[in-house]
Amino acid sequence: MTKVYLVRHGQTAWNVGEIFRGRADIPLDDVGRNEAVLAGEALKDATIHAVYSSPLSRSMETAQNIAKFHNLFVIPLDAITDISYGEWEGHSNEEMKAKYPDLHRLWHTEPHKVRFPKGESLEDVRARSVAALNDLLARHEDQNIVLVAHRVPNKVICCALIGLDNSHFWRIQQDTASTNLFTYKDGQWVISYLNDTSYLKVLRKPALADF
Repeated sequence: MTKVYLVRHGQTAWNVGEIFRGRADIPLDDVGRNEAVLAGEALKDATIHAVYSSPLSRSMETAQNIAKFHNLFVIPLDAITDISYGEWEGHSNEEMKAKYPDLHRLWHTEPHKVRFPKGESLEDVRARSVAALNDLLARHEDQNIVLVAHRVPNKVICCALIGLDNSHFWRIQQDTASTNLFTYKDGQWVISYLNDTSYLKVLRKPALADF
């Protein structure tokens, strides 16, 4: 039996500003740093054998707050880095809605049909992240691991493990610094919980849009 804790990084200024982040290395803001600390504390009593993270700093810092309680080094994993938004990266949601109205509408209605200009599709992200997860399963049989990534990789991983295709992308909520727990047992995935943010309630921050 292998347990996988899938965590989203803490908040950044670009989350608040609804700016497409992707591969841009945007750091955590003050709220995000507090979220990362709380995410780490929430898992401090769990038995963790390895912590993997997207190499982007917002994920690495979140992961380090988890790893420190288990005397582990964070292992960068390129396969779970954020989606490449291509030409959309660094631009606001409103800008892209105005410049690419049809593609923007498709992204919010049929996201599985979108490939971002000079960027990736959800299937690209799913293929690389799920392949990496399968490799980790073989490497960490009967162990517990943490993966810290981003909204898009987390959503498509959740869809894959639940048995949904990418058309259900918007049905999976992944708030900043949220945690999901999946158990691989007898050849199948069992869902323990999704998008847990109960440990963040002390921050009392307003909820962000799914962005």
